Amino acid sequence: NGAICIQPCSPSFHGETSFICEDRKWHMLSDACASLDVQSLFQVRMLLAFSSCSFLHVCSITMIFSSGHGNGAKHFGAGNQSCQADFSCIIPDILSSPAIPGNIADIVELLKKISLLLSENVTRGKMQSYSRIANHILNSSIISNWAFVKDRNAGSILLDSVNLFAGKLLLRNGSESIQEPFIATKGYSIHRNTSGKSFDFSMEFNSTGNITGHVVIPEEELLRLPRASKAISVAFPTLGAILETNQLDPAFVNGMVLSVSLPEELQNILLTFEKLRKLEQAGAQCVGWHSAERRWDPRACELRAHNVSAVVCVCAHRRRTYRSFSILMAPAAPRSSALDYITRVGLGLSIFSLVLCLVIEAVVWHHVTKTEITYMRHFCLVNIAASLLVADVLFILAAIVHNTALNYQLCVAATFFLHFFYLALFFWMFALGLLILYGLLFIFFKITRSVFLAAAFSIGYGCPLVISILTVAITEPKNGYLRSGACWLNWYETKALLAFVVPALSIIVMNLIVVLVVVVKTWRSSVGEGCKSQDLSSMIRVSKNVALLTPLLGLTWGFGLATIINSRSLAFHIVFALLNAFQGFFILLFGTLLDRKTREALRMNCFSSRRKWGLEK
Repeated sequence: NGAICIQPCSPSFHGETSFICEDRKWHMLSDACASLDVQSLFQVRMLLAFSSCSFLHVCSITMIFSSGHGNGAKHFGAGNQSCQADFSCIIPDILSSPAIPGNIADIVELLKKISLLLSENVTRGKMQSYSRIANHILNSSIISNWAFVKDRNAGSILLDSVNLFAGKLLLRNGSESIQEPFIATKGYSIHRNTSGKSFDFSMEFNSTGNITGHVVIPEEELLRLPRASKAISVAFPTLGAILETNQLDPAFVNGMVLSVSLPEELQNILLTFEKLRKLEQAGAQCVGWHSAERRWDPRACELRAHNVSAVVCVCAHRRRTYRSFSILMAPAAPRSSALDYITRVGLGLSIFSLVLCLVIEAVVWHHVTKTEITYMRHFCLVNIAASLLVADVLFILAAIVHNTALNYQLCVAATFFLHFFYLALFFWMFALGLLILYGLLFIFFKITRSVFLAAAFSIGYGCPLVISILTVAITEPKNGYLRSGACWLNWYETKALLAFVVPALSIIVMNLIVVLVVVVKTWRSSVGEGCKSQDLSSMIRVSKNVALLTPLLGLTWGFGLATIINSRSLAFHIVFALLNAFQGFFILLFGTLLDRKTREALRMNCFSSRRKWGLEK
């Protein structure tokens, strides 16, 4: 496993193909076999223009196509033929070449060099030739070949190259429109007195039909212009699928990619994306392509409107970072009204139950904490309930923060505290597990209340605080703290979620061991093995309650592994939601209401209250 095999191409191609061994089978890793030779295909001679020109101009381009491997050089025409300024003479050979991964890489390199060396005075002819070349490798029928291109950033390089070249397009009579099946370019002259400007695109995505996109420059933005300028927009209906092949996040691009080239004074634009897949339940996210980091960044845009067929976004245009935009949709995870209903009802009941649990504990506190062991048990129970209560409230607030598209710092703060209190929940369960082991295995070793409080606070709140601070300090400077589409820890880029998963799973394993110890001890006691003291009998009774409490608070989270192994199973998600959304209710039921001493203290308190109320009456 993991071995790499490199195989040469067939004689008619140059390059190599790489394979990787996985599960005792060879899988293609990259395919660099090409019939094009970009080095000989693109040879540029920068010559001085005729004496009437006052500036350097690309006057002659010699394009040579090499068939390689002893077949000599095939020139366009006889000898070194001068190509016209629109380099259209190379198009027939490019369009006749197969769009295999190796050729795709060479064409991307060719377009990059054209953008860097021939982007001065981009005429309509130049843009048409450029678009035809790009269209050849953007065809929906060959998108799957991009997965085997050796340079994983080839899609991003293509996007940047097209944006650079199109941004230099010269406008005739104040407008221009150049359209190929899989790339379209439009440009308009704009000035401060223009009453808003819009770009409308309707393009073929595949054989099933077209897809539309809409770019609007608001009138208030145009008022920022100090002088007349131009606005260029490029639409790519298939490029989103190419870019996402190298993204770790499973969210997929569900609309065309729209690029804009605007004056620096214009900061915000309005974009409307028609969905490729009309998914009503899946959440949409407006994103901008970060040119430097080569990833989709949700901070570039805000969601304005969303329905089953389209998404409206407000995006920030920045020449150096955000010039291309699209929409992301969540992967095909099971979404149903049942899951939403369980979550909402469960959280509401959980919060109510936790508040009631804390109220009951406050009322009966002096009656149920007369011994050291009961004091320690109820102290852990109160902190578990308090941690979960705060975590549930923060869960709701984090969803509100994300859905209303509030600022990024607020989402970071919500995620930090949500991470901290969920960890606190698990670490207090860990403290409770240690308390049970102490009572069962160290019968003659007494621990003072002060030592217990110091140790419990260090475990319950100290460890979560250290983990939470380290997580945000390490990942946030790289913009890797938050995941795409939610106020929660990132997984696909920085694996920040491990800072929650690893401690939680470790504690679940520990609590499982505790429950097994309790089961063994209880069974031995029931069959009469050995003579037990009264203190040990009391501890066993306490352990029975904890044996019910621990699986419902900790071990149920282990069921989340099933949702990872089979993420498409709606049944697993419903069971996991039921077990965890109702945690607060389970704490109230098994930790408080079913505890014998707590019930007796409640009855005594009620009797005293009735008697006092009767005497006063």
